[in-house]
Amino acid sequence: MPAPKNIRRLAICSALLATAAMPTSAWAGTIIGTVSEGSATQGLQSAELRIVELDRVARSGRGGTYRFPGVPAGTYTIEARYIGADMVTAKVDVPESGNVRIDLVMQGIGRNEILVIGQAANQASALSRQRAADGVVSALTRDSVGQFPDQNVAESLRRLPGLNVLNDQGEGRFVSVRGLDPNLNSSSINGVRLPSPESDIRSVALDVISSDLIESIEVKKSLTPDMDGDTIGASIEINTVSAFDRKKDLLSVKVEGSYNDLRDVASPKASIDFSTRLSDNLGIAGGLSYYNRRFETDNVEAEDWTTTDEGFGYAEEVQYRDYDVQRERISASLSLDFRASDDTSLYIRGIYSQFDDQEFRRRNIFKLGDATVTGVDADSVSFSDAGGEIEIERDIKDRQEEQKIRSIALGGETNTGPWTIEYSASWAKSSELEDGSVDPTVFIRGFEDNGLDVLFDYSNNKIPLFSYLSGQDIATDPSGYGLDEIEFTKRSDSQDEEYAAQFDVGRQFAMGSGDFTVQAGFKGRWREKSYNLDVEFYEDPTGAYNLGDVLGFPTYRITDISPLPSFRDASNFFFDNFDLFELQPDDSIFDSAAGDYVADEDILAGYLLGRWDSDTLRVIGGVRYENTKTDLSGNRIDEDGPTITPVQFSNDYDNWLPSLNVRFEPQRNLVFRAAAYRSLVRPNLADLAPRFELSDDNEGDFGNPDLRPYRAWNFDASAEYYFSNNGAISANFFYKDVKDFIVDSFDEDGGVFNGITFEEAVIPINGDSATIKGVELSLSQALTFLPSPLDGFLVQVNYTYTDAEGTLDDGRDIPLPASSKHTLNAVLGYEKGPFSFRLAGTYRDKYLDEIGASAEDDRIVASHFQLDASAKYRVNKNLQFFLEWVNINDEPYFAYQNRDNRRRLLQFEEYSWTAKFGAKMNF
Repeated sequence: MPAPKNIRRLAICSALLATAAMPTSAWAGTIIGTVSEGSATQGLQSAELRIVELDRVARSGRGGTYRFPGVPAGTYTIEARYIGADMVTAKVDVPESGNVRIDLVMQGIGRNEILVIGQAANQASALSRQRAADGVVSALTRDSVGQFPDQNVAESLRRLPGLNVLNDQGEGRFVSVRGLDPNLNSSSINGVRLPSPESDIRSVALDVISSDLIESIEVKKSLTPDMDGDTIGASIEINTVSAFDRKKDLLSVKVEGSYNDLRDVASPKASIDFSTRLSDNLGIAGGLSYYNRRFETDNVEAEDWTTTDEGFGYAEEVQYRDYDVQRERISASLSLDFRASDDTSLYIRGIYSQFDDQEFRRRNIFKLGDATVTGVDADSVSFSDAGGEIEIERDIKDRQEEQKIRSIALGGETNTGPWTIEYSASWAKSSELEDGSVDPTVFIRGFEDNGLDVLFDYSNNKIPLFSYLSGQDIATDPSGYGLDEIEFTKRSDSQDEEYAAQFDVGRQFAMGSGDFTVQAGFKGRWREKSYNLDVEFYEDPTGAYNLGDVLGFPTYRITDISPLPSFRDASNFFFDNFDLFELQPDDSIFDSAAGDYVADEDILAGYLLGRWDSDTLRVIGGVRYENTKTDLSGNRIDEDGPTITPVQFSNDYDNWLPSLNVRFEPQRNLVFRAAAYRSLVRPNLADLAPRFELSDDNEGDFGNPDLRPYRAWNFDASAEYYFSNNGAISANFFYKDVKDFIVDSFDEDGGVFNGITFEEAVIPINGDSATIKGVELSLSQALTFLPSPLDGFLVQVNYTYTDAEGTLDDGRDIPLPASSKHTLNAVLGYEKGPFSFRLAGTYRDKYLDEIGASAEDDRIVASHFQLDASAKYRVNKNLQFFLEWVNINDEPYFAYQNRDNRRRLLQFEEYSWTAKFGAKMNF
């Protein structure tokens, strides 16, 4: 659309010309330097510096570097403040031109040097970054010996105010901010948006890189014009280690073993990270991490709930799922930093992650929809094949999946007088490959008048248990289960690649009581995401192949679900006897073509902002423009034939995103903030693509090319008070007005969508409008004022209330999917001398996971409370032992429907606890 683009270019060019034309101060120099802690081990980021005579302020960046340009010649006093440290002052003589360097060293309050190791160091660093931030920010950092608060990044994030984590197989992977859907967040590593290896989502699991390789994570809950505008929850920015973050070289080695209660085997993990300066101006840092996690999950699922003639509820299908999983992950990072001069710094940063997932899933499935049903009581229903049919399916998924994520970012910053220029370019690619998986092999048997009677006990609404009233011998005879179908995934290939480039320029003006900066920039992102599926379906024309040929032993603990196939025998039998099976060409062609798609998304953005910064007031206001162009291609399938017809869709839309952030500090350590900004969240590319996939339960999953992005006005207001001895208390109110939110709509009436006939389908649609409002409360405090030995305690408590409600086009009011009303995190820590201990509890309220045809069909995920503990003992400055106990209280996953005044099971999954133990060595 030429008009908006021309307007954008004109606005940016006008701003640059205007700033260039403004006069610069004569006889002015630049003060540069670093801020570090007392042992001269680590630079202190986010220290606050002030020129007393001019009332000008600056904040130290990575490595503790700071800069005051345009300072008139003369003698000045510089103050430096950092949470948990005594204020430092220094005198500096500024020449009439050029740079003058003054390096500052800060000491801890009442100590010989600032504490830079352990929980207190992490807290002081995080609170300093929060206080210095332009907007509403929560942060996590490593300490000076490379320790992160948790070993899993997602597990660490759940400790922050307003944050919680959604688990996958009991492991934290996706983060929820203020109780909202993880899809409403944006995530980046070293400024690079990592594309998703999975074919159906945008977001990347946050355990993609080991926490041992991470320097910091900042969760930015309000946006400024220079930030990407695609977030409603938060922008999660992960930074790996730079050699200039520290003053001294570091080499750290960690070895670890973990033990899961459900699987009697130890899982190894090891990592190494380092940073070193090859010269005063050249440094290299990086690391390597390896983890081989083996675990089991016991699962029960139910669907198609209905009632008997007596009014007792039951499920027409119940599945008992036995998971045995091995996940092997190797991740690496490497960065090269070069200071070409006092004014220019350059970097190259790369990451690589490979994630291999071997999953064996065995199921015992009761299909009871055609059985003769008798209600026994409110908790029990019996099913008989007398005059009806009971079908039992026993299958095995043998799936090997490989994910790869890699990125390279290069860029730099140049400061010349009052000008600041930043520039970067990046490439990132993710992929997920499943090559030759037998997924699944299905054995089935139907019972009609065979004397089979089964009783289901629903007294435990999470775990319905079955027992055979009669016919157990025939129901558990493996030779009676013949092959129904083999689904052979010849190739499932998801590719997601993005190139990006960014250029920013700013000009600072020194005023009488502060600084005013004009800044403008451009960013382009060019992305292509594709999915290609080649699947084949086979049957056994001889009827000779049965479950007894590949019999194994279950590792399931909830109840006895034997007989089941073994892990490998079904796959080996298929490959060894390939010529015995008959390909089903129509089904193979249909499923292979229906899910394929290619999506191109180009985003061009520009912004203009103004910034006022003084000792008490900071105001950042401006506007960002983003143009989005998408080209989508897929296939329309006519089942007669089947006939494949390529289809294409295109879309082009513009968004103007104004924002205003105000930070006011009327007295030292008391900070008020207010922010108003407009943002958007684009639909998942797989949700946009003209595609169709059939799930295991014959439910169709469509893409919808007509989806519109979320658009939101966002408002934040907060008050923060920082204690001088490493602590803070804060309260934040937020409100969001959202249009065109996206939900997955379940259609069980059947119909035609995108030319494909379906019986049941999940179709993503736009809702009408939604409002999100709530409050976020947080307290962090190191209790150093208590008498010894109690002065080693630390406490962190935060609570978030979120009211997120939306209206569908049909007028139905719903809570927004994946939004929890209440989240609570609490940590009690202790460190004294060589010993450190922490007990952490996290609570997330129930949330709507999937919208059904009516309220009683909605899928709800139950509330979750989890306790974790860790202990560390430092033998000396080079050796530390640690122990972690995860999910102490064995909290399961539970999803349900509200039917018959009861919570009716949809999915129950238990993981038990995991213990981790090991040692860390620094050199």
